[in-house]
Amino acid sequence: MIATYWVYFFLGVSALSLILAVFFARQVIGSDTGTPDIERIAGAIKESAEAFLKRQYKTVAALLGLLIPTLAGAQESSGGGEASLKLPDLSTVSHFGLSGPALLMIGLLFCVGGLLFGLTIFVQLKNMPVHRSMREMSELIYETCKTYLITQGKFILLLWVFIAVIISLYFGWLAPVGNVALTLPIILGFSLVGIAGSYGVAWFGIRVNTFANSRVAFAGLRGKPYPLFAIPLKAGMSVGMMLISVELLIMLCILLFIPKEFAGPCFIGFAIGESLGAAALRIAGGIFTKIADIGSDLMKIVFKIKEDDARNPGVIADCTGDNAGDSVGPSADGFETYGVTGVALITFILLAVKSPATQAELLVWIFVMRVAMLISSSAAYFLNGIIAKAKYANSDEMDFEAPLTSLVWITSIVSIILTYIVTYRMLPNLNGDPTLWWKLASIISCGTLAGALIPELVKVFTSTNSAHVQEVVTSAKEGGASLGILSGFVAGNMSAYWLGLSMVALMGLGYYFSMMGGSMDLIMLAPAVFAFGLVAFGFLGMGPVTIAVDSYGPVTDNAQSVYELSLIETIPGIEAELKKDFAIDVKFERAKHLLEANDGAGNTFKATAKPVLIGTAVVGATTMTFSIIMALTHGLTVNVEKLSLLHAPFMLGLICGGAIIYWFTGASTQAVTTGAYRAVEFIKANIKLEGVEKASVTDSKKVVEICTKYAQKGMFNIFIAVFFATLSFAFMEPFLFIGYLFALAIFGLYQAIFMANAGGAWDNAKKVVEVDLKQKGTPLHDATVIGDTVGDPFKDTSSVAMNPIIKFATLFGLLAVELAVTLTASNPMLAHILTVAFFLLSAFFVRKSFYGMRIDSKGGN
Repeated sequence: MIATYWVYFFLGVSALSLILAVFFARQVIGSDTGTPDIERIAGAIKESAEAFLKRQYKTVAALLGLLIPTLAGAQESSGGGEASLKLPDLSTVSHFGLSGPALLMIGLLFCVGGLLFGLTIFVQLKNMPVHRSMREMSELIYETCKTYLITQGKFILLLWVFIAVIISLYFGWLAPVGNVALTLPIILGFSLVGIAGSYGVAWFGIRVNTFANSRVAFAGLRGKPYPLFAIPLKAGMSVGMMLISVELLIMLCILLFIPKEFAGPCFIGFAIGESLGAAALRIAGGIFTKIADIGSDLMKIVFKIKEDDARNPGVIADCTGDNAGDSVGPSADGFETYGVTGVALITFILLAVKSPATQAELLVWIFVMRVAMLISSSAAYFLNGIIAKAKYANSDEMDFEAPLTSLVWITSIVSIILTYIVTYRMLPNLNGDPTLWWKLASIISCGTLAGALIPELVKVFTSTNSAHVQEVVTSAKEGGASLGILSGFVAGNMSAYWLGLSMVALMGLGYYFSMMGGSMDLIMLAPAVFAFGLVAFGFLGMGPVTIAVDSYGPVTDNAQSVYELSLIETIPGIEAELKKDFAIDVKFERAKHLLEANDGAGNTFKATAKPVLIGTAVVGATTMTFSIIMALTHGLTVNVEKLSLLHAPFMLGLICGGAIIYWFTGASTQAVTTGAYRAVEFIKANIKLEGVEKASVTDSKKVVEICTKYAQKGMFNIFIAVFFATLSFAFMEPFLFIGYLFALAIFGLYQAIFMANAGGAWDNAKKVVEVDLKQKGTPLHDATVIGDTVGDPFKDTSSVAMNPIIKFATLFGLLAVELAVTLTASNPMLAHILTVAFFLLSAFFVRKSFYGMRIDSKGGN
């Protein structure tokens, strides 16, 4: 009876949280969030969001009604899984004349230095010269982005309620850890910290990028290419350093200031929260940006207007989408990737390493390595900046991709060197073995090398200079959009082969080092799994630079738009004004050419970051899944034979994971398709080309409203379907669930690589036609624009969201499978009922992701 009251209590608290979240969302969305021009846009989003939140509230209430009676009869047990893990005493470690905690305290200072680095660049960007017409446009874009982010933030709180219910049920009742009054609020609190971290760095990213876009557009007026490279890279490094520093700062604070018996709950809650935030922002941002992009791009074909024509009501939404999809999403994704990989390694060390003293050594080493990676990225940025400035500062022509490529390689080399030095100094004789230090350093270096090698392979298929992109253009010349699209499919499929095998080779090399001499077997279980985790860790060894080159893209893309939207060429006396105020002998045509060429480089390097993040997700998920395996096999002592194709549920789980990946691809694309249809329908009916200079704010706000509506609808269907699918497969059979998680990672890896690089090839084929061939407005241009609209949801919606989906399912799976095992042991019939109920709920939202999102010719959608 007492247990029943606890269930009702925790579900009641969660339901109350939902009500407060919806209420708070309405209050904030309804507040004055922008300039007078933006107030009307905010109002439109408010109406759309309120209606949507009301619908979803009814759904949540129904789901809570289902959960309350079915869970009320379960029995109490103990456990706590990963959250019950306790950290070893780090003060037993001593390096460089300092204890472990003292050494990590110095790491906090480096984190603060990274934050100051990001803030300094932020201020520098803000103070750069810019014409008022361009600044006004970038501020308009920022205010629209801000309104969108506020809406999404409140919506994420609604989604958090689902996670809070499961956390409350498991850690508050079924498997309490210590004093529930302490541990449950800790886990819930740190899940909110994780969400706030993903959300905060995303906000910082759009603010920096919207400062930079107008400064790049203005710099182009001088006719020199170097500033067009330096400004977006500086903005990207600001985001990258801020992101990694915040992530590391939070994790170090957990290690240093949270009592060690509570550190497990903190890390698990934090990882789940940041994973939820990243998944929601990635999915919604990807849908939003491609609805706007397709709606805007198709007008070029229909009305034969120029890129980013100010009279097109879709352009402002497109600019907002560039930030929502290519800035907000990657920033949150990178934050979550860095954190979840760290949590996976911490969990592995605590579960698989036998000696507490060795655990402490490895944990301190991991975090000191993270600080070293921060140093290596900043050092490489300054070194590459000196080289690039000396080479290109006074040049009239430059290959924008060249200095970005050199930055990636310099960072990789510096990071590898530093990895060997730090590891040798810290672990020269780990567990009495003088060879382990170089084996561990070599494994990490495999991942760091991958961070440089994978972008090179991606460029083979997506660069404007690559044979595959040229093939898309050549095919489109004679075969139109059809053959151009087929050539893009070829590029995507072939890239999956080469990138997949390169990852296998580097992971295999890491495995080889882990098995050399069998020395790692003496200190831990499953050293190969630890090696894979360290490879993922090495992927992130150049994290700030990876984020920087990814953020380069949205800045260059927006810079083109800001230039056109500012209508600077039509301002009376503008040439004399620019000469007087800024000492610029303006070159308008030259500026437009450079901005377009730079956008091509941005497209390429946006593409290079995607496989790095998805590769990290796959390798990191492997390490995290090991935690589930350890729990199910009681430390690899029982049931190990069930991790085999001979165990039918495991095989069936592999098939289930593939099904989810392919459904997700279709569902995310369907949301884009329906939203883009509505956007195109509205723009075609309302665009005015005669007698006006720019689209009205009213029409622009309507396109933003359409994008927001379908981004939220699509995201909600996808999230709830994945949420209940994860619960259902966990309840079906634990080892089926293991197969399901592995299949998500493997199918997701290849689907994401294929889609990202096919989309990149189509995107840059259009850029070749526009910049190199100068054939805008021709049938060839129309064909490549159509190819690009196919590639838009490929590269910026479905593919990029695979990463957070895989990691969210794996992290949430830690709770789901333990909840399933606990309930099955106490009440098998209840577990069977929940299996069916969860599956039916998931199937309902899978069905809704198409039938509830179909294009209704009568205007229903």
